[in-house]
Amino acid sequence: MNKQELINQIKQKKSFLCVGLDTDLKKIPPHLLDTEDPIFEFNKAIIDATKEYTVAYKPNTAFYECHGPKGWESLKKTLDYIPKDIFTIADAKRGDIGNTSRYYADTFFDYLGADSVTVAPYMGEDSVAPFLEYENKWVILLALTSNKGALDFQMLKDENNEELFTKVLRKSQEWGTPENLMFVVGATRAEDIGRVRKIAPHNFFLVPGVGAQGGSLEDVVKYGWNNDCGLLVNSSRGIIYASQGEDFAAKAGEAARDLQREMAVIIDERGF
Repeated sequence: MNKQELINQIKQKKSFLCVGLDTDLKKIPPHLLDTEDPIFEFNKAIIDATKEYTVAYKPNTAFYECHGPKGWESLKKTLDYIPKDIFTIADAKRGDIGNTSRYYADTFFDYLGADSVTVAPYMGEDSVAPFLEYENKWVILLALTSNKGALDFQMLKDENNEELFTKVLRKSQEWGTPENLMFVVGATRAEDIGRVRKIAPHNFFLVPGVGAQGGSLEDVVKYGWNNDCGLLVNSSRGIIYASQGEDFAAKAGEAARDLQREMAVIIDERGF
């Protein structure tokens, strides 16, 4: 999916919602555990209930890889089931060099058919470049995350008082463009989103941390919005685990609809 197609979806649905498919067998409704593929059955129901309100889905691959070949099959079936006009994110956080990186790119773009993959930048340009060679595919680079450990490295300052995450942002824009490079920017440090936006004015941001992790949608928009919207705001637990009963899909749909309605107001207010 190219950038304009993504923007068109945002305008059409009046939504910049991304639903995280972090499907945990310990948390899905018990009645699904007797099915042949509980993970896929859960995802299928969630997708059916939320696809009207979301422009992106983000399965975190750890929740699938831990189940071995069966988990990879569930992931493949899930990505195949998602409507083709909805952006897909393989949240794999890969990052290696040479042929290893190229084979990771083949895995997520060719085999799984995802539109994008999250990539860690620590090893530099040659760990990211193979992913950027694919037409209409995206790298979503870890830039500024909201976890406690982010302070260990991302905020470290050099002799010029520049933090590491700002170096990553500036340097990585030499590798890709706003047409194929997004950034992960955590929602729980709202003012820092504004700092990232100043350095990367035209790129889309994938913003986790809204909802269960305490991030504010209003603050994310205040600091992160650009002329193209420029935001994919992710909610995982707050939507997919809205209920653990047999009404789980309906409750997920309601939670997604509620967030989409908030986003529609924002989009209308900003004349987008």
